[in-house]
Amino acid sequence: MNRRIGKHIISGKSTIKETLTALNELSGDSMTLFALEEDGKLIGSVTDGDIRRALINGHTIEDTAGEIAFRKFISLTSDASPEERYNTVARARERHINLLPVTTDGILTDILDLREMKSAIPADAVLMAGGRGERLRPLTLDTPKPLLKVGGKPIIDYNIESLQRYGVNDIYVTVNYLKEQIIEHFSDPKWQGSVHCIEEPCRLGTMGSIALIDSFTQDYVIVMNSDLLTNIDFEKLWRHHVDSGAVLTMATIPYTVSVPFAIIKTDGDRVTGLEEKPTFNHFANAGVYIIDRNVLGDIKRGEYLDAPDFVESLIAKGLKVSHFVIEGTWIDIGSPDDFRYANEVTSGRF
Repeated sequence: MNRRIGKHIISGKSTIKETLTALNELSGDSMTLFALEEDGKLIGSVTDGDIRRALINGHTIEDTAGEIAFRKFISLTSDASPEERYNTVARARERHINLLPVTTDGILTDILDLREMKSAIPADAVLMAGGRGERLRPLTLDTPKPLLKVGGKPIIDYNIESLQRYGVNDIYVTVNYLKEQIIEHFSDPKWQGSVHCIEEPCRLGTMGSIALIDSFTQDYVIVMNSDLLTNIDFEKLWRHHVDSGAVLTMATIPYTVSVPFAIIKTDGDRVTGLEEKPTFNHFANAGVYIIDRNVLGDIKRGEYLDAPDFVESLIAKGLKVSHFVIEGTWIDIGSPDDFRYANEVTSGRF
């Protein structure tokens, strides 16, 4: 159980007066308590509104929390399917519920804080963290690029925390260059065991390293570079992927190319027209993908495979590949200028 939730629990035998005292101590936090039986079974939720209605209906401050608890609460069972988990969290958020209880055989085992958790998409994730970051030298001579600090925090941490806010519980980080530092970084207990480092025996490419992972539990896998700074909405990405019927969806960013010259149109050596300083709009690969797990079986273990080659192979098989345009911030931290810009952007925004 989350170590922070104890203050939201009260015995069902506690008096209303004791319950009011406990609620008062939650000032500045979510003003909700969960009343439990002696064996830990969840009776219901209690708010100051429940107490106010109970007193109006004739209860006294010596009556118990169990008597007045709201019993038609939304809860999540620990063995809920991914779809049930996603739908329950979505329903709770629609009702502006901040705390969602999780039960096992009726016993309260956890409380999800929906102020921190945006969704519960049914996806695992892989972050690529094995690159050498050569364009950022000398910064990366002794520190792997994912651990370079932007806005006072390692670049990779922004992505890990963002994925977790969308309910992605199992995250794999593939490591190679200066891997010991990244492994030590994620050995910190604050990551609660949901981040697993996968060591590459050699450089395998963006998609080649995925074959090292055989413990995916979800039907979808988010794959992304660990050195991106982005506020991509992972729920919208997943929803778009599912609705499109694609086996792989790549996130993209708009990219405009302006030509500072007049471009001629030709037919052989004959000029048929001119276009003065044209602008061309394109979509560029943003280094974030969501993939149906069943197509990952085509990746051969130990073989080098980059993302473009994998995408092209899917297209060649007649499978659908779609794209999703990122709305908001996206920075590929690949150069010293990008690094400086990312530090400016993170000031007060991430």
